[in-house]
Order: sequence, then structure tokens, then C-alpha cells
Amino acid sequence: MNDNKEISLNSISVGDKATVKSLKLCGEIKRRLQDLGIIEGTNIECILKSPWGDPGAYLIRGAVIALRNDISSKIIINTLEV
Repeated sequence: MNDNKEISLNSISVGDKATVKSLKLCGEIKRRLQDLGIIEGTNIECILKSPWGDPGAYLIRGAVIALRNDISSKIIINTLEV
């Protein structure tokens, strides 16, 4: 993947790493993600996707968190070169 390309979290593949740029969410969902540590500058790695691609499992601040595509599609990231 290209360095610093802006995409949504659900579009990265297993093994890809990224940094959170912004959350295009509001209300309780945004607050919950922020409470889990998903804030601007957080590093995220996709470690698993279900056979159908939804949900995906992501390594975030030492914890594995599963996110559905409807949520992860609203997390804007910058990809990192591996």
C-alpha cells in the first residue's frame, strides 16, 4: 500500500498497518471507540478478517478488537508502509 494514502479501516488487508486520521462517527459509537483508544494517531493492524470480510479483527493498543464494516468504514486512516 502507498504511504499516507487516506482510506477507511475496513479496506485494509490482513497484515496491513495504519494510523487513525479521524472518526466520521458521532454519539455513543464515537465515544465508545474513543474509550477503546481509537483516536487520532493510534496505530492499528488488521490481524484477521472473517471469510466473508465482516467483521475484521484489529490490534489496537495491545488489544484485539473486532469491528463490523459499518463501523470500520467510518474510521479514516493513513496506511503505513510495512
